[in-house]
Amino acid sequence: MSSMNSVGRPTAPSPHQPTHDYKHPTLTGGRGLLQDEHLIFESDGWGKTGVDLPEPKTDGSDLGDLVRKDPIGLPGLSEPETMRHYVRLSQKNHAIDLAIYPLGSCTMKHNPRLNEKMARLPGFSDIHPLQPVSTVQGALELMDQLAHWLKTLTGMPAVALSPKAGAHGELCGLMAIRAAHEAKGEHEQRRKVLVPTSAHGTNPATAAFVGYSVVEVAQTDDGRVDVADLAAKLGPDVAAIMVTNPNTCGLFERDILEISRLTHEAGAYFYCDGANFNAIVGRVRPGDLGVDAMHINLHKTFSTPHGGGGPGAGPVVLSEALAPFAPAPWVVAGAEGYKLIEREEDEAAQAFGRLCAFQGQMGMYVRALSYMMSHGSDGLRQVAEDAVLNANYIKARLSDLMSPAFPDGPCMHEALFDDEWLKGTEITTLDFAKAMIDEGFHPMTMYFPLVVHGAMLIEPTETESKQELDRFIEAMRLLAQAAKAGDVDRFKGAPFHAPLRRLDETRAARSPVLRWTAPEGSNIAAE
Repeated sequence: MSSMNSVGRPTAPSPHQPTHDYKHPTLTGGRGLLQDEHLIFESDGWGKTGVDLPEPKTDGSDLGDLVRKDPIGLPGLSEPETMRHYVRLSQKNHAIDLAIYPLGSCTMKHNPRLNEKMARLPGFSDIHPLQPVSTVQGALELMDQLAHWLKTLTGMPAVALSPKAGAHGELCGLMAIRAAHEAKGEHEQRRKVLVPTSAHGTNPATAAFVGYSVVEVAQTDDGRVDVADLAAKLGPDVAAIMVTNPNTCGLFERDILEISRLTHEAGAYFYCDGANFNAIVGRVRPGDLGVDAMHINLHKTFSTPHGGGGPGAGPVVLSEALAPFAPAPWVVAGAEGYKLIEREEDEAAQAFGRLCAFQGQMGMYVRALSYMMSHGSDGLRQVAEDAVLNANYIKARLSDLMSPAFPDGPCMHEALFDDEWLKGTEITTLDFAKAMIDEGFHPMTMYFPLVVHGAMLIEPTETESKQELDRFIEAMRLLAQAAKAGDVDRFKGAPFHAPLRRLDETRAARSPVLRWTAPEGSNIAAE
């Protein structure tokens, strides 16, 4: 085997030498149906184009000093070459369409294809945000219906649709809270936000971004908010608390009503991180728990696409106290149809402003409402029940070999294990996760939440069948047995069967390779 550089590629003799520890490694770098694939910059085809173009009629002299002087740095590929390049790359990625995606705290659930079909209807996919309102009445009606059902499911009187993601929703909620305190003349006095130690990292980051100082609230031994510590830190200088419920340990905050009462008694607002709403949708209304603001990750609870850097949506539901400060625009139904209420109009006079240039992401709205309507109220309730059932099934099946972080009682949507069971094996959480890749499974979330040492956070979601859960559980049990039997090499060298081997984690962190360079001896740069 050749040595590895900090991005996980062999350093010699070729960037595409096979990296698999087999008795007879392949000679090409491919393995069966898994083709080896170069980076696009390393592909052949420099100096050619993938299509025939007519000779230009002008020489470009009118461009002055803007005329290109050097190659653009991309090969010319035909359509089959382009298609194969991306298909081969896709085979190197795990996907929810391939197998269970057990990332805890992420809710990597199946996205029904019906949602995609609806989002591609011309009346939704082809509209422009600057069209006259009279020409987009159907889209505005859809937004109004989505808002109605989000308010119904949460028991909240108002919702801001425009936030683009969870952290953006947090920003919206805290800005509404700040605006409410400013309206009461208390903003300069209330400069603190209380956040539990197990919170998502975006919670304290958002609070700091808005200008608040962050104060941690302790956690009890059973993984919940320490109410006594919260009560001791609440006071006239606190603007809000930020609590995730169910929390990041996969547990329901049993003292949530008392937390709400203490918060409001101190004159602060209760922001709830709604990332885990999928675990209680149709069963619990956050508004009934005293929540003042909560973002909803549509990609987690209502199956819009997750990640990938594309457009997202994180609507924020608001209590009666915060509703007047919701950001513009709002959709309002009237005798003449639907209209958008903008900031400059009287009805939005107290809005804290806008969060984005237009009205939000229509494609995400269509997908989310399609999911709601196809499931109905009973179906959404079953979503939560099945998500919790699946997580508890995994916890029960693995607890004899692995150590649950909070063994007493059921969990909610995710099963959390620590690394206590690995003590004495020389194997770490990271080693175990890398070995899961060899078995064809994406690793669970590692080392989060930070309050649990060596955390392994598994969220199966409701979309996995018992058959698929059993397949995953059997792999986890076999790996756990191998770890306890002392098969250290299986873990320390893993993954062996992935397209690329494990990074040198320390070197990658300290000396990352952030820019691609042509392989030694290559003529790419010259071309």
